[in-house]
Amino acid sequence: MKRICYFLLLFMFPALPLLAQKPKGFVQTNGHTFTLDGKPYYYVGTNYWYGGLLGSTGQGGNRERLKKELDLLKNAGVTNLRVLAGAEGPNNQPYRVSPGLMMKPGVYNDTLLAGLDFLLAEMAKRDMKAVLYLNNSWEWSGGYGQYLNWNGYGPIPYALANNNDWAGFMRYVGQFHQCDPCKQQFADHIRFLLGRTNQFTRQKYTQDPTIMSWQIANEPRAFSMANVPAYDRWIKSTAALLKSLAPHQLVSTGSEGSHGSEASMEVFKQVHTDPNIDYLTMHIWPKNWGWLDSKNISGTLDSAIAKTEQYMNRHLEFAQQQQMPIVMEEFGLPRDHHQYNLTDPTTARDKYYQYVFERVLRSAQEKGALAGANFWAFSGTAQPNPSRHFWQPGDDLMGDPPQEEQGLNSVFASDSTMPLIAKYAKAIKKAAQKKKK
Repeated sequence: MKRICYFLLLFMFPALPLLAQKPKGFVQTNGHTFTLDGKPYYYVGTNYWYGGLLGSTGQGGNRERLKKELDLLKNAGVTNLRVLAGAEGPNNQPYRVSPGLMMKPGVYNDTLLAGLDFLLAEMAKRDMKAVLYLNNSWEWSGGYGQYLNWNGYGPIPYALANNNDWAGFMRYVGQFHQCDPCKQQFADHIRFLLGRTNQFTRQKYTQDPTIMSWQIANEPRAFSMANVPAYDRWIKSTAALLKSLAPHQLVSTGSEGSHGSEASMEVFKQVHTDPNIDYLTMHIWPKNWGWLDSKNISGTLDSAIAKTEQYMNRHLEFAQQQQMPIVMEEFGLPRDHHQYNLTDPTTARDKYYQYVFERVLRSAQEKGALAGANFWAFSGTAQPNPSRHFWQPGDDLMGDPPQEEQGLNSVFASDSTMPLIAKYAKAIKKAAQKKKK
């Protein structure tokens, strides 16, 4: 009887089987693994936050550089790029990338929208996948602070302009989760961007398999335990909105893990046990977190690796319990002598990267939950400005955001780190394709 009913429905609605099938080319989840067209998907990726800026024809744009760097990454086996969808706010702010994509609520820079279109079109030609993040806890792209500024909360107290007063900055941006107009404007921004059609491919963003995941923010935080309930509600409502608009694409938060969850695994777990969140993320910053002494990098590296192992293990255990993939989507290390030029070696960084990549390789071999690693960050053919450490408009864009010294954590095309990355990217891809015995 069921078979008769099925064929009756098929006769009445010939498109029914097509609706039931998942479209090809989209990264999916299957328990604790990613799949791509039915095969396990494990990868080495990078953070390339400025890719949409390079893709524009306006200020900061350089399409020839973009295409060259995408080719460099593709040849190295790096085909997963974590990218900023665009910055918010005016272009006259300190320690901020410019130009901005959304100049004020609902007002967009069409040149930068075209730049993001161009990036995605070029990535599609190279079979690359994008993780696009839509907001930011930190000041360098506007984010929380810019929404608050737009809604009458006063000037943004940039930490670097106020004697490194990060506590003051975090108190300010912590108000975001209590600001209903801020959250509404962000939701409107999501609807606008996900409703876009790429002018080069003529494909709707939500129908583009190049976009692997829509990510709520770069390192979203509550910024206090008192804010956790509001933060939790915001993350879950935003994830539901994204999933309703883009059912074929994945949704992720962009969280650092417990470090960005008020140092609490319980808060991280609470926020991420939600059906609209498809996979987990973690970030690790040994120097920023006090695990690595910048004046004795080689002498403290092993200790930093040991702490990295402990941090990863805690989050992997949760991923296994939840049957969700997890990605190490940010990690970085300075050069050996903490200099910002390309002559300083990267021996310590290479050893740290090797540890992370070995874990992803082992996971790919065993079909484990650690699905990928996006190093921070690829700077390709950029050159740090020798006359200053901090970015100003007109300087080459690179992986270090404007509030950090240019070259601090960047991986350049000429670095010894690149052959290491290529070695593991190819080994991980090969291991993913091999059937588990």
